[in-house]
Amino acid sequence: MLTENPTTILFITGAFVSNKCWDEWKLFFESKGFKTLAPAWPYKDAPAAVLRDRHPDPQIASLRLSQLIEYFENIAKNLPQKPILVGHSIGGLIAQILLQRNLATAAIAINSVPPQGIMTFKFSFLKAGWGPLGFFTSTKKTFLMSFPQWQYAFTNGMPEEWQDKAYCESAIPESKLIVRDTITSVAKVDFKAPHKPLLLIAGSIDHTIPESLNFSNYKKYSDKDSITDFKVFPNRNHFVLNQPGWQEIAVYIHEWIVKLPQQNS
Repeated sequence: MLTENPTTILFITGAFVSNKCWDEWKLFFESKGFKTLAPAWPYKDAPAAVLRDRHPDPQIASLRLSQLIEYFENIAKNLPQKPILVGHSIGGLIAQILLQRNLATAAIAINSVPPQGIMTFKFSFLKAGWGPLGFFTSTKKTFLMSFPQWQYAFTNGMPEEWQDKAYCESAIPESKLIVRDTITSVAKVDFKAPHKPLLLIAGSIDHTIPESLNFSNYKKYSDKDSITDFKVFPNRNHFVLNQPGWQEIAVYIHEWIVKLPQQNS
């Protein structure tokens, strides 16, 4: 275990989904003795249906990635101990950035948006990302996935009734600016720098962040003295946090955490 004995796991939500996606994850890790936090993004502390009714929402539309990083950075800094970070999608990118800033004892990035400079031209990635990037549309208005877009980008491989339930419970409008910022220097990571333990997780059928893109992210980290691990879960899409069988991933993460070698802050 980590000598700092971090008792808080800070869950960092990704784009397009409510922070309620972590509710069952919080219960799981609390049952293992951790404290947990899963704060909503700024302007998003409301049920998914309420947020969809506000679309197009100018407040959410104005959000930038730099603001979001600072928001979670302040949360991490104000905890009594450095947390363990668990982030999904853009939340995984933020977890990598905050880990580099030495604000956590470890980080787990699930189906993570990669830092600046890592790209793929795989068709599924381009198709899933084109709408959220919102080129040739106003950045003063939020982007809200249609149900067919949701089916392709998040819940592919699931029965339609499950996809519909997931959309109603989780899908929310998003800032196009935040999505665009992920390919700028705001999303930069120094892959050569030493870092605390990092686990990158991929889903084999994720259309939005393909397995190959996660692997490219993992391979970029080059400090031989830092723990950087990679794990692929078969038949997992981008809705991985609430896809049936999510417990398998939570168990794997917990086992990875408890096996970490002792380290200083």
